[in-house]
Amino acid sequence: MEISALPQINNLDDLIGELYKVFDGDEVNVDFVNHLMSSYKSNPQDWKKFAKFDRYRYTRNLIDEGNGKFNLMLLCWGPSHTSTIHDHADAHCFMKLLAGSLQEVRFEWPVEEGNRTDRSEEDQDRLMVEIARGEMKVNDVCYINDSLGLHRVENPSHSESAVSLHLYCPPFSSCSIFDERTGKRSKCPVTFWSKFGERVELKKPKSCCD
Repeated sequence: MEISALPQINNLDDLIGELYKVFDGDEVNVDFVNHLMSSYKSNPQDWKKFAKFDRYRYTRNLIDEGNGKFNLMLLCWGPSHTSTIHDHADAHCFMKLLAGSLQEVRFEWPVEEGNRTDRSEEDQDRLMVEIARGEMKVNDVCYINDSLGLHRVENPSHSESAVSLHLYCPPFSSCSIFDERTGKRSKCPVTFWSKFGERVELKKPKSCCD
């Protein structure tokens, strides 16, 4: 489908319906999906039933499982909440800001000590090197996959909450997280605070990525 033929997206249900059409096949048109995400304009009446906050950490709230082709979820960020540095398990990740503001920080993949000779002197002794930083405002959309690096998402406000819409395709149940000081990599399960607006009771409530 040509991007010029973008369908009308009036609400979140329209967006979800179009995503089912896009992911009916095996190929992902990143530009078209990005345009779909951009064309939806945030309306709290659409998503407030999925917005579940936790006092101590951000939450991941599943909206739709996409027939196994994608996961669409709402992430709710309290003041100063942040994710770890993480990858996306070879999946596409689209993120749209629905409320508040967020900051995305991107990093290079960590490299072995002996392979850092092509870096600048300033970066020689740092395992995790920041390569980009940007602020997201309401209705902004960003895209990342593992070929573009790793990232961390932060709510920079000490008083205001934020809400973001995330699309992962294909879905994944675990990802890698990275220690910013050492570059050490470890696996982390991807869990949900709620599904379809209902709280999920977890044996291990800790989840590590967005």
